[in-house]
Amino acid sequence: MYHPEIPDFLQKAAQTPPMRRLKRVGMNCGCEYTSFPRFDRCTEYSRFDHSLGVGLIVWHFTESPAQALAGLFHDIATPAFSHVVDFLHGDHLTQESTEDGTTELIDGSAEIRAVLESLGLTTADVCDYHMYPIADNDSPRLSADRLEYTIGNLLQFGFADALTVKAMYDDIVIGENEEGAPELMFRSGEKALQFARGALRCSKVYVSDEDRYAMQMLAELLGTAIEKGLLTEQELYRTEPEVLACLQADAEFAQRLQVFRSYRQITAAAQPETDGEWRQIPAKKRCIDPLISGCGRTSVCFPTFGEELLKFQQMPQDYWVCGRA
Repeated sequence: MYHPEIPDFLQKAAQTPPMRRLKRVGMNCGCEYTSFPRFDRCTEYSRFDHSLGVGLIVWHFTESPAQALAGLFHDIATPAFSHVVDFLHGDHLTQESTEDGTTELIDGSAEIRAVLESLGLTTADVCDYHMYPIADNDSPRLSADRLEYTIGNLLQFGFADALTVKAMYDDIVIGENEEGAPELMFRSGEKALQFARGALRCSKVYVSDEDRYAMQMLAELLGTAIEKGLLTEQELYRTEPEVLACLQADAEFAQRLQVFRSYRQITAAAQPETDGEWRQIPAKKRCIDPLISGCGRTSVCFPTFGEELLKFQQMPQDYWVCGRA
């Protein structure tokens, strides 16, 4: 979908050991291991799939090896269960702690260094995708990162089919935003609105009661395992099956993991009740307000969408939630 072919340098970089680990790190941050219906039905969608997609999108629009590789490597330091570790570190409202270690992983891989040397690039050229506005920029702008995970989740959650998202993707071009920086934007207002509403629908999943509760409870489970010496922080940078196997090998944590896997529904209340594990969980609200060529932001060109976006941003998260089997 993203480009007719994957260039050789991107293929080689994607098949290095640090990148291959991401094939066993999911995009749903551990939620797929619960029994919540929304996640229980998800198809497999890994950090590897996402990262390769980002790299390919950047290549499609820029034909810059440095920018494409920066996009490919942007999640290379992501731990098992991804942003659950942000909850563990108390960083879940900014979600930046999972980017720590990118430079060290690139420098530590002889295979990656060989790819870079063949292109005349250094680690500094590819270790920070924030340098490249097409790869990443500030919310609510559209970047390759936000574009890829939105398309991936539209397909995964069944919110759109492949033909629909391909038509949206084919409508995108590079233009200049309000600050004079390059940004991905839509030529058609109709396609922009369709994408923006789809992205908003995905955003509601990311901060749903089920999502927030699953991530919080898994973070607490991992935190306790670390406190008791069953796991170390460094071991979270293995694959998810390896971390789960470590938990499963201990009788206490096997039981706790079984409870986590059994979550099927959420009870919400203004105040915590006496039964169950109740939590009050704020979470980062992601949003995308793409530009439309010759018009402006979708929220301005389509005020109704602007109202929908504002309503989402004002959604309360101050109530209590509890997972049930």
